Amino acid sequence: MTFKLFLQAIIKFTLGVVLVGVLIFLPAGTLSYTGGHLLMGILFVPMFIGGIFMMLRNPQLLRSRLSAKEKQKDQSLVVKLSGLMFILGFVVAGLGVRFDWYRLPAGVSIGGAVVFLVAYALYAEVLRENTYLSRTIEVQDNQKVIDTGLYSVVRHPMYSVTLLLFLSIPVVLGSVFSFVIFLSYPFIIAKRIKGEEAFLEKELSGYSQYKQKVKYRLIPFVW
Repeated sequence: MTFKLFLQAIIKFTLGVVLVGVLIFLPAGTLSYTGGHLLMGILFVPMFIGGIFMMLRNPQLLRSRLSAKEKQKDQSLVVKLSGLMFILGFVVAGLGVRFDWYRLPAGVSIGGAVVFLVAYALYAEVLRENTYLSRTIEVQDNQKVIDTGLYSVVRHPMYSVTLLLFLSIPVVLGSVFSFVIFLSYPFIIAKRIKGEEAFLEKELSGYSQYKQKVKYRLIPFVW
């Protein structure tokens, strides 16, 4: 662990909290938004705990997770589309509170929070299984194909988990209109997966054989 990595992690975490808070509560015009507070809690508390754990146990993994600059042009577009989805989704959810658009019952939002936390736990398991994971598409030194655990079920369990995470976000916020916006995510991630697999087949030894072994990319028995 280095002070520079610690500082980078704290700055990014703080900026994330501020940005999400502004995108949700400013359009809402109030801080009295229960769904907004619930999302902030289940999103950032586990993120903080997980960040501390990675910093102490695997700083290299944390460093790779903080590296967010995508070099490939097509994949850079995917990242930008995902960012736009989040911005629109959060703003629309906030506007729904301001203008009293239809909001999901509190029980549904709580159910969404449970799904989110379960998905978060699965996300941690994916990180534990595959320490080569980064936020950009790349092959690291001495990287090998992981085919155990969740990787024996689908080829991209991290994206499977983020599908659950992201689709539960508008449910937690109680916004039907925001949920419609987040439905774009499966299509965005499908494009990323296709590009990532083409890259890995060329650059990662054994990946073609792994594709033959594990048939499904994202959802078992579907795709």
